[in-house]
Amino acid sequence: MNVPNALLHRREVVTELLRDRGDLLVIAGLGAPNWDISAAGDHPNNFPLWGAMGAAAMMGFGLAAAQPKRRVLVITGDGEMLMSLGALATIAVEKPSNLTIAVLDNERFGETGMQKTHTAAGVDLAGMAAAAGFRTSRIVRTMAEVSELRDLAHHGDGPVFAQVKVNPEALTFVLPPADGVILTTRFRQAVLGDNALYN
Repeated sequence: MNVPNALLHRREVVTELLRDRGDLLVIAGLGAPNWDISAAGDHPNNFPLWGAMGAAAMMGFGLAAAQPKRRVLVITGDGEMLMSLGALATIAVEKPSNLTIAVLDNERFGETGMQKTHTAAGVDLAGMAAAAGFRTSRIVRTMAEVSELRDLAHHGDGPVFAQVKVNPEALTFVLPPADGVILTTRFRQAVLGDNALYN
C-alpha cells in the first residue's frame, strides 16, 4: 500500500523506472544512482558516471539533443543535482521532448558521509525545474507516482523532472563496470550501432 509522504526505497524506485525499458538510454549520476541501475541489471544502454559530479543532467540533455528519436532518462541524486541547477534553465529553454530527469532525493550527500543537503532544509528542486520552464515537474512520494514517471519517460512530452523522495538508507554496492573505455565503447555501440566504429 502506498502511504502519502512516506519515503520510498531507492532500489524499488529504480527497478520500476527501468522495468520493460526497451531501448531507453540511461545516464546515472555518480554514486548511489550507479549502484542502483546496476542492481536493476547491467545494460549496454546504461552510462554510469563514476565521476564528474554535477554533469548528469547536462550529459542527458546532450544525448537527448543528439538522439532526438531515442528516449533518455537521467537518474541522479539531490546532491549532484544541486551542483548543476543552471542545467535546469538550459534544458527548459531547449525543451528536449525525449528527456526525463529523476532525482533520487534522500536529502543526503551519500558519498561523503551522509551530510544533509539543502533539500533537507526544504529546497524544492521540482519547484525550481517548474520555474525554469520544464513541461512537467513534480515531487514523487508513492510507487504509483513512480509508475506514472516511468510512463512519462517512455511516452511523455518532455522535458520531465521528478524529485523522488527516498529513504537515506545504506545499501550494498552493486558496481557497474569501472573501465571507462569499456563503458564508453559499449554505450557508443548501443547508441550508434556499427557507426560507432567509424565516428
